[in-house]
Amino acid sequence: MFRRIMVAAVAAVTAASLAACGGGDDAAEGGPVQLRFLSLAWQEESVAANRALVDEWNAAHPDIQVEYIQGDWGSVHDQLLTAFEGGDPADVIHYESAAIPSFAQRGYLADLTDLIPADLRAGIDDGIWQTVTGGDGGVYGLPFLLESQVVIANKTLLDEAGIAVPTPEDPWSWDEYQAAARTLTDADTFGAAWPLDSPTNAVMNLSLAFGGQYFYGVDSEQPQVRFTTGERQVPRRIHEMLYTDRTAAPEALGMSSTDTLPGFFAGKYATVPGGIWLRQQMVQQAPEGFDWVTLPPLAGDGGQTQAANPQTLSIAAQSEHPQEAMRFLEFFLAPQNMATLAEGDWLIPTSDAAGELLLRTTGGENGWDIAVASAEALTQAPFQQVDAYSEWKTRIATPAFQRYFANEISLDELGAQLEQGGEDVLSR
Repeated sequence: MFRRIMVAAVAAVTAASLAACGGGDDAAEGGPVQLRFLSLAWQEESVAANRALVDEWNAAHPDIQVEYIQGDWGSVHDQLLTAFEGGDPADVIHYESAAIPSFAQRGYLADLTDLIPADLRAGIDDGIWQTVTGGDGGVYGLPFLLESQVVIANKTLLDEAGIAVPTPEDPWSWDEYQAAARTLTDADTFGAAWPLDSPTNAVMNLSLAFGGQYFYGVDSEQPQVRFTTGERQVPRRIHEMLYTDRTAAPEALGMSSTDTLPGFFAGKYATVPGGIWLRQQMVQQAPEGFDWVTLPPLAGDGGQTQAANPQTLSIAAQSEHPQEAMRFLEFFLAPQNMATLAEGDWLIPTSDAAGELLLRTTGGENGWDIAVASAEALTQAPFQQVDAYSEWKTRIATPAFQRYFANEISLDELGAQLEQGGEDVLSR
């Protein structure tokens, strides 16, 4: 799931302002087409990049003018519902693929199948397009930014322990990571700090590397939650690091990724697993001289596969100007522009061409080589196709995982709670 770390600089828009941020009609008959673009960019660099691209478009296209509207990740879902039901949503909507199915099924989003330019379609992997494709085969969003789960490591501690840094061509397996954590753990340092305040998305994404799907039969009328060998691997291994090997810091159980950074910078933790965006905090917050490195996604017996939940750009079904909106999006997501957006957000562009440009621009430094390479392992996960996933995650999975990682229930009890909770939620 994409990060929900909202900074004070980004003020939340109200539902009323979102629904009334401009009329659907053009300013005057014969005047320029007026489009509204709801953006959820929130970091300073990202907001600046988004606004600059809108300004560039407006300067070059006096006949199609785009109004930039600042949204907020924390409240956008309810605000969009208000705008859709009120009949006046923004024309272009920034969100994430996990939200696509429910909005598409309600008829709120336009099917973009016949509008997507061929070059844009061809430049993005089919597995990523699946995340924005509805059950009817329609495409309801343009995926443009991705997040992968990686490991940030203290390079000095790795060197002192004689541990070689893994590469995209030869990543660590989970066994190798656990062995490295044992080597790195001593009286002053834990080998890892797993930030597990909200564990569900990370555990389920990482479980795909072992074939752990959690949701089965998603194309049937009655999908099921199952806790098989594949699903057991990641929670079991993290639990082993916490309570058997004692190589993972117990205090990190209630932390977010950014909460672990003071201890990481102080040498208390040798590695911190987290989203690829965590590199930005490293660049901005690491003490002078602190030597850190980004490690590739960990490999299970099924490779490095992780769930892709890309950020998306959709066109409202109620928009009076879908063709013009797609013209703007074709410009906005051109390879160079997508690379700029990804760099501003410290995420991964979905376009292969944008990834190549980003590598040339950054020289692969600050983990950009790892970021771009990790895109190959991202694909649609079964749970992303289940409407009830959000309820199951919030009501069943998150508290169950938290109890397991707190050593309050066994692995078998965890599985039983997840499966029974899935039956309760999915049978409604």
